[in-house]
Amino acid sequence: MFDIYTIIFLALAILIFLKLRSVLGQRTGRERPPYDPYSARDAMRGATNDNVVRLPGRSADTTPTAAEPVDAAERWKGIAEPGSSLASGLDAIAREDKSFDAKHFVSGSRTAYEMIVLAYAQGDRRTLRNLLAREVYEGFEAAIRERESKEETVESRFVAIEKSDITGVELRNRVAQITVRFVSQLISVTRDKAGTVIEGNPEKVTDVTDVWTFARDLSSRDPNWKLVATEAGQ
Repeated sequence: MFDIYTIIFLALAILIFLKLRSVLGQRTGRERPPYDPYSARDAMRGATNDNVVRLPGRSADTTPTAAEPVDAAERWKGIAEPGSSLASGLDAIAREDKSFDAKHFVSGSRTAYEMIVLAYAQGDRRTLRNLLAREVYEGFEAAIRERESKEETVESRFVAIEKSDITGVELRNRVAQITVRFVSQLISVTRDKAGTVIEGNPEKVTDVTDVWTFARDLSSRDPNWKLVATEAGQ
């Protein structure tokens, strides 16, 4: 038999249960899904790497949205002529990455170009590693290593980047490649271990033309473009 205290405790338990139910309610099937910390972590991957300089074109912390319709003659104005192969290539990239902006890309490529040239002169391997594809980095690093073995130093200073034009666009298996032709004015000298100038002139501005190709896997969470090929232009 139950004593009086057991009955009282049972009654209190029933009252507490009914009270909680009235406050918390019942599941209706319309509740918001539970917060998933792993999905938030994945969304931020590639978006907070302080060692990487991003070429604008896609932001890792924004969700791509459908672009507003733009007249074909205006879409790539100042970048590519309507109906050209360049325009077609840019259209293909924009279809895969709705947030792609060619003008922002060109602006970012100018910043990357200057940083890479100066990092090479300074032997800054860390910066180069983050901006270059592996094969290109290995070539740059080998040249730096040879220079260091001879105890030579390079001093470079940009006077201006006069032009930065997109000259080629390709999209293959969701890997986009954009080639940019840079025309710049640069002061650059190489000195031996005694400080004597062995190449270049510290008082002379040199016109330099480079053709660089940047690439990015559009299916990747990583929003950064990397330098995959370089050549001297005419």
